Amino acid sequence: MKLGLQLRLRQTLAPQLIQSLKMLQMPILKLEQTLRHELSINPMLEELEQVETVDPAEQGEEASLQEKPEEMDPRLDKVDWERYLGDEQEYKVKQYYEPAEEDYERVPVMEKSLYDHLREQLSYLKLSEEDLLIAEYIIGNITPKGYLVCPDKEMAEELKVPIEKVERLVKIIQSLDPSGVGAHDLRESLLIQLEEKGQKDSVAYRVVDQFVNVLDKKSILQISRSLGVSVEKTQQAMDFIKTLSPSPAYGRFEASATPVVPDLIVDRLGDEYVVCHNDKSFPSLRINPSYRQLLKPGSNVSKDTRKYVREKLEQARWLLNSINQRRTTMIRVMDAIVEEQKEFFEKGSAFLKPLIMEDIARKVNMNVATISRVSNDKYVQTPQGVYEIKYFFNSGIAMEEGEDLSKRHVKQRIEEIIHAEDPQKPLSDQEIFHKLQEEKMMLARRTVTKYREELKIPPARFRKRVV
Repeated sequence: MKLGLQLRLRQTLAPQLIQSLKMLQMPILKLEQTLRHELSINPMLEELEQVETVDPAEQGEEASLQEKPEEMDPRLDKVDWERYLGDEQEYKVKQYYEPAEEDYERVPVMEKSLYDHLREQLSYLKLSEEDLLIAEYIIGNITPKGYLVCPDKEMAEELKVPIEKVERLVKIIQSLDPSGVGAHDLRESLLIQLEEKGQKDSVAYRVVDQFVNVLDKKSILQISRSLGVSVEKTQQAMDFIKTLSPSPAYGRFEASATPVVPDLIVDRLGDEYVVCHNDKSFPSLRINPSYRQLLKPGSNVSKDTRKYVREKLEQARWLLNSINQRRTTMIRVMDAIVEEQKEFFEKGSAFLKPLIMEDIARKVNMNVATISRVSNDKYVQTPQGVYEIKYFFNSGIAMEEGEDLSKRHVKQRIEEIIHAEDPQKPLSDQEIFHKLQEEKMMLARRTVTKYREELKIPPARFRKRVV
């Protein structure tokens, strides 16, 4: 025997806490899937067919939208399950106030891929069986955006056919819908689109052919000098090029976007705002009372069966408490946000105030990490529209009077100033900076440049237009 020191890592978080944190992070659609999965694998869970709702407007001053989750005993192995199951109390997920709204049936839309679309067009052409097989191979190398990613030479070598045949079929595919499909790069795609529009001999065709890769580095004046044409014609050509698609098939043959389902709903009742959890689609769960007999004293069940039922009961209780804890936490956080951003809910986004997660964390006495979990990938339906919860958190810009403006408000003001500028004499960042200073906004010129770039607005020399 000898003495020694050893280092060991041991998990200190309780399983209940881990489950609660995971559920708090889940968006509402993922949570619904999780609940239905648990309902299918845990016999102790039962779904109620009818759910009682409570309208806080009909309740007295003691009415509450929040249900305090049951306190979990950390010594679960010492819980008297027989006594617990003998009680008549039902542990279930309750639903609260539901704002009135109309439900519309979603009509499924059948989508077809870009490959199917091109293959269908090929079937209308009089191609030989060999050409059709080669053409199908070619369109199999076209990305969802419409670009051909494999060089003609490599495809010819792979198929063991002359490269001239591959090039001929590529040209045929490039003549199909959508315009510009099957191009090897952006330049070729734009040239195909211009040619199909009868612009092969135009200034726009020359601009794309010679300057497409440097359009963000050269001004209209520089391009017009290089082409030997007037600035007016160059401006018209640039405007026409903007009507073309940089990604021929973008948005037409992609999978439908996942709908945004708000986790929370903020509704106005009189002069107050009420926050409720959007759990209409949730299965209403409770502990299945049919299994009470199995754990009652004197029941004729085996030791293994009793152990299995206890484990499933423990998991069911953890799940229900985690759901209730998630609901309570999210409503508390959103209540605090509504209180801090009341002007936004009444007047709109222009009145959004600077707010950081630390402020809400102190207000509700929670950790900042919890506020972050509540905010990420979750949405709230408000009288002003549907917003991601983290939209309400933003830094501020100081004013001379001592008040703060939100970063989003300053960016919106920069966008308005640029929108109202003279297109023949666009404002430089320095001039925008001076205008904001006149409005008592205390920020640096480099901040103006940063915000302009975040808005994806080009510098002044690229915004200049010739009328």
